[in-house]
Amino acid sequence: MPAGWVQHLFEKFLMPRNLLYSNDPVALYPDSWYASSADLQPIRRSLQENLRCDVCVIGAGFTGLSAALNLAEAGLNVVVLDAHRAGWGASGRNGGQLGSGQRQEQTDLEESYGYDQAHALWQLAQRSKSLVKELIDRHDIACDFQPGIMYTDHKDRYSAATEQYVDKLRRDYKYNQIEFLSRRETTDILGTDAYHSSSIDSGAGHLHPLKYALGLARAAEAAGARIYEGTEVQQIKSGDPVSVGTKEGSVAASFLVLACNGYLGNLHSEVATRVMPINNFIIATEPLSTSLYNEIIRNNMAVADSRFVVNYYRKSADMRLLFGGRESYGYQFPKDIKSFVRKAMVNIYPQLTDARIDYGWGGTLAITMNRLPHVKSLATNIFSASGYSGHGVGMATLSGNLVAGALRGEHDGFSVMDSISHRRFPGGMKFRSPLLKLAMLYYSLRDRF
Repeated sequence: MPAGWVQHLFEKFLMPRNLLYSNDPVALYPDSWYASSADLQPIRRSLQENLRCDVCVIGAGFTGLSAALNLAEAGLNVVVLDAHRAGWGASGRNGGQLGSGQRQEQTDLEESYGYDQAHALWQLAQRSKSLVKELIDRHDIACDFQPGIMYTDHKDRYSAATEQYVDKLRRDYKYNQIEFLSRRETTDILGTDAYHSSSIDSGAGHLHPLKYALGLARAAEAAGARIYEGTEVQQIKSGDPVSVGTKEGSVAASFLVLACNGYLGNLHSEVATRVMPINNFIIATEPLSTSLYNEIIRNNMAVADSRFVVNYYRKSADMRLLFGGRESYGYQFPKDIKSFVRKAMVNIYPQLTDARIDYGWGGTLAITMNRLPHVKSLATNIFSASGYSGHGVGMATLSGNLVAGALRGEHDGFSVMDSISHRRFPGGMKFRSPLLKLAMLYYSLRDRF
């Protein structure tokens, strides 16, 4: 292999980088449709002092804000630290889908964990949807919530399994808000013949994730939590209290909550070996004509397809198509995200070939080997929740809530998640990314052929 390629591979996959700054300016939201359509709050001040508090939360995304809100409402003194802005990370960039169940299907969970554990995980996922809707209503968060997600089959041989799974959820889990649709029904609703069948989940939904995150931040502050932005945590020292060091200040806390997800870095090696950051990308078209807008996704639900590297999309309130897909496992985003994602969109909707792409942005989420959230008690006074594997709107919100409850001695729900064993990614932190890249190349070929 030429020396230049060796250097390229080292820089792309192995060279240590801080993902907090690999693709984005400091403390600025990305140039996304979400940021352009949200009522952005003035930047909060950074931490420039030494504080003492009951709970320090690192990360102001869905997990950290949900935990902070719960704890502040319970009367605890809560400090939230974020290297950038509230909702800056995956929480303010994702597809906005609030799905049912876990990232694994219930059939697989039953095989892996048994009937009772699988049902407990289902109930937690149901609880996550209810919690999101309750928070939206209770705190008057205007985040464009709409009901429903369609899960589509891009191969004919998947149709029978989808129909059987719908029957299973209705029979074994008493979930009657899901139904199977034929190819013709799917095509009529979506305005594309790319799929052979689908299931339609009216109990799920979708929302504007950045507006939701900003609403949680406002609610947490109203309850008494203090949020410091532009404040990167540089070191953690365990003990009682836990010591959290930043560039210009520090926090001594009785409890610590790690809510960093894909941006954990090296703050906690035990979590970092089991929770891996990956990048995903979304584009937003120009506002479509009324006829074209009405031709696609006629029921205004969100859509996620059956590919291993999922295509997911939905219509916006201002008549655009928001289309997500493609993944990368190096540190850097593609130079031309719009072109990177556009091809997948046009394959499904050729009628959008001439549509202008107004926005293209990337984000860093985190996955686990089993695609289930990594929610753990790391010490008597240190808790962590991350690794939502693309299922974070509901499960990140719930996980923050569960961690807050466990911290206060209420372990219902938390113990279910904490009991799940998570394998380390092979190759350690240096080699896990290129190894996963090879695996994903295989799955992308399987999706295609």
